[in-house]
Amino acid sequence: MKAQSQRQLRAGELVRRAVSDILREGHLRDPALAGVPVTVSEARLSPDLKYATVFVSGMNMAEPGQVADALNRASGFIQKELGRHIDMRYTPKLRFEADDRFDDALHVDAVLDRPGVKRDLEGGAGDDD
Repeated sequence: MKAQSQRQLRAGELVRRAVSDILREGHLRDPALAGVPVTVSEARLSPDLKYATVFVSGMNMAEPGQVADALNRASGFIQKELGRHIDMRYTPKLRFEADDRFDDALHVDAVLDRPGVKRDLEGGAGDDD
């Protein structure tokens, strides 16, 4: 994956904050989002800033993709609201994806908490090498 330019990073953060504010306002009526706190972790914009991939996760969700699917169904409404919240030449077309990086981090923490791994990380105290 190619690194994003400063312009893309700035615009991505602007979009991330605005989408987060829009979701916090609670105007979405999708039952899949009812009572689910949604975290907007990142927004990646295309080089021309016309398309944005927004990474989201919902707390306590059995299926991580449910939040992204629900937000994709409401993307037209969210995009319209986004146009009111940001000052950009074009309002980017939004696509939502489930962010599984939090799950990956929890898995790594769980692996590092295993007694055998802790022993190895501490230098194998008690080994006669």
